[in-house]
Amino acid sequence: MAKIAVVYWSGTGNTEAMANAVAEGAANAGLEAELLTADSFGPEKLDAYDAIAFGCPAMGSEVLEEDVFEPMFSAVEGSLGGKKIALFGSYGWGDGEWMRSWEERCTAAILTHESVICMNEPDDDALAACKELGASLA
Repeated sequence: MAKIAVVYWSGTGNTEAMANAVAEGAANAGLEAELLTADSFGPEKLDAYDAIAFGCPAMGSEVLEEDVFEPMFSAVEGSLGGKKIALFGSYGWGDGEWMRSWEERCTAAILTHESVICMNEPDDDALAACKELGASLA
């Protein structure tokens, strides 16, 4: 059974709800899914997982959360070459620029699914897309 990590940071609970849906979709696809907050993940854990879904909302001027998530992601991104990953997150303003910039940083990795973004709280369609994203990591 493939093992995946769903690594996320959430300030309001929106991205956490998305992370739970990603993990549910992965489990429904027969994967072993582990939910991890960004502060409990780092480069030393990469080899323990066959794939990783990263979730972070847009912050400030459409950037990744700067105190916890960005330092963690910066520490692991150099080791993502050839790794299956997927990205998701929520935003409250802007047009999704933070996700496009984040995707550009992940060119060495294998993005398994179109990134999932939603404005504010995820609706049923966004949660369904998150479940599909989780299943895509199989």
